Amino acid sequence: MSKQTVLGRVTQLAKANINALLDQAEDPQKMLDQLIRDYSGNIAEAEEAVAATIGNLRLMEQDHAEDVAAAAEWGGKAMAASRKADELRTGGQEAEADRFDNLAKVALGRQLQSEKEARTAEPTIAAQTEVVRKLTSGLDRMKAKLVELQAKRDELVARAKSARAQNTMMDAVKNVDVLDPTSELSRFEDKVRREEARALGKQELAASSLDAQFEQLDAVGDEAEIAARLAALKAA
Repeated sequence: MSKQTVLGRVTQLAKANINALLDQAEDPQKMLDQLIRDYSGNIAEAEEAVAATIGNLRLMEQDHAEDVAAAAEWGGKAMAASRKADELRTGGQEAEADRFDNLAKVALGRQLQSEKEARTAEPTIAAQTEVVRKLTSGLDRMKAKLVELQAKRDELVARAKSARAQNTMMDAVKNVDVLDPTSELSRFEDKVRREEARALGKQELAASSLDAQFEQLDAVGDEAEIAARLAALKAA
């Protein structure tokens, strides 16, 4: 996979809106598991691409540094050859002077070539440096997104477990309501209260009957008293 393709996928995945994806998912946990697998795979690919890109960049930087050093070295050699030619020419050794001037020209040609190679590599190095920066930044965002995904999944699993536990508890409570022993106690209590009421009624009935008898007895006593008093009046 090319670094451009990896960069595109890294950027796209790093910008993904997890909450929006979850809202659209029929099975959020299943979708999160798949996303985690996808992100883990893409992170591994991105890491390989970043490592390869960085490796290539470091090689180009080394080559550039060698070209710059070579240009400086050839420049120094050209300077030394030119000075030697001047010395020889001053001493009247034209042939030798020309030979060193030719050596200076060769050195200058090598210097020019090294400078061109260095300049040619600089835009590529700059571009590769930017690619590495973007890939590294995207990779960091993807890793952060993966942590977010894993946290979301753990939260979702915990909520699912809690919901199942609550449903189990509510089912148990519902079953208790259906077979509630307190309802039997309530019916038994009502029966006892009815029995108590019946007993109270009998007691009241018995008491009223006894009161009536005593009232009859009192009435008889009153009649006797009245008869005695009447007899006393007549005897007076």
